[in-house]
Amino acid sequence: MTTQSLVEKLDKPVAMSRRSGAGLTLGQHLLVWGSAAAVMIVLPLIFKQSFALSMLSQMGIAVIFALSYNMLLGQTGMLSFGHAVYFGLGAFICAHTLNAVAAGKFNLPVTLLPLVGGLAGLVFGVIFGYVTTKRSGTPFAMISLGIAEMVAASALMFPAFFGGEGGIATNRVVGQPAFGISYGPQIQVYYLIAAWCLVSMIAMYALTRTPLGRMANAVRDNAERARFVGYNPTRVRYLMFILASFFAGIAGGLATINYEIVTAENLGLMASGNVLVMAFVGGVGHFFGPVIGAVLVSFLQSALSTYTQAWLLYFGTFFVVMVLFAPGGIASLLAMHAAPIRNGLWPRLIPGYLICGACLAALMAGFIAVVEMIYHLEQGDQLARQFRLFGLELDVGQAGSWLGAFGVLILGLVLLVLTLPIVKRAWGSITNELNLKDAAA
Repeated sequence: MTTQSLVEKLDKPVAMSRRSGAGLTLGQHLLVWGSAAAVMIVLPLIFKQSFALSMLSQMGIAVIFALSYNMLLGQTGMLSFGHAVYFGLGAFICAHTLNAVAAGKFNLPVTLLPLVGGLAGLVFGVIFGYVTTKRSGTPFAMISLGIAEMVAASALMFPAFFGGEGGIATNRVVGQPAFGISYGPQIQVYYLIAAWCLVSMIAMYALTRTPLGRMANAVRDNAERARFVGYNPTRVRYLMFILASFFAGIAGGLATINYEIVTAENLGLMASGNVLVMAFVGGVGHFFGPVIGAVLVSFLQSALSTYTQAWLLYFGTFFVVMVLFAPGGIASLLAMHAAPIRNGLWPRLIPGYLICGACLAALMAGFIAVVEMIYHLEQGDQLARQFRLFGLELDVGQAGSWLGAFGVLILGLVLLVLTLPIVKRAWGSITNELNLKDAAA
């Protein structure tokens, strides 16, 4: 797939989707953001394990990072392959700032450290964005990729700033604790990340309601028409690029506090590709799409890597399936159910969903069994030849285990193909009824 075709594929669901939150009253906005704040407060009270707190912190950072990327891709139509540059540079600046505070050179509350990362991201956004946003579409994507490669190479050329391969280590517990908050316990770090996440989300959402946010959408959809009405598309892209870099830097500052180490990987192509996956899986056509993608991808990366060595294969398969069958992301799948729910037609979908869900579960179980058996067979010196999966004992040395795994895989695939028309018929009847209601109205 070429870069241009990828841009068009990503732009299509964006251009067709409605702006998330349009038409909501002030009370509804307060309810939404109040609910988000309540969820952030309650989550660590439910999941108290250290692993859960670490994963929740990672999710909060990823949400800010993904939403900042969506300012480029979803709102302005700029496909960037180097957004992690501003995340990473903000993180490095914060690491040096934190070390300077620890050395007593000046005093700065750790609570405000993410703002330093945001300002660093903004400065580098001003510098690099001036060159990057001179072009749009494929040239923009290629320039962003070139700048990402240049900065990644500089990480090894300037070890005094980037710390070489080992990166820069720091300590977030500096200065005198304020109100008993030292940011030593992970729970305190989580609530700091949650607070910055909520503030950043509100700020980025508010930006979508401003004239700049509206013009960014206009430039995304048709830059020539935006130019005809008196706006400079290049300037709009530049301003959005700078603001996106600012929020990426905030995420980088929070990552410095959370992990207490920054390496060249934080600004490499892997990190840039990861945030692209988050935004795309969640749905770039909706504001809260990247939030869903960031939470889901962070969970998959943390949970799958703990339980299996094949997590990258599962993760890649999931992304390919999303690209093929849901290019609008998870948010678009949720949004398409809004009309049936409003009109009370959603119960028609339940039988088909249950049947297809059972077939899909069988397909996934068979696929996972085959993949895990292959891994245990190829890495027999590290992994046992016998292992338990889904409560069953599997042995890579027994033909019965292989036949059973492939049998479940093939059976699940065949049944899924045969039962999909049930869902299609249900959606067809719902669509026809909605069309009749629209025509009558």
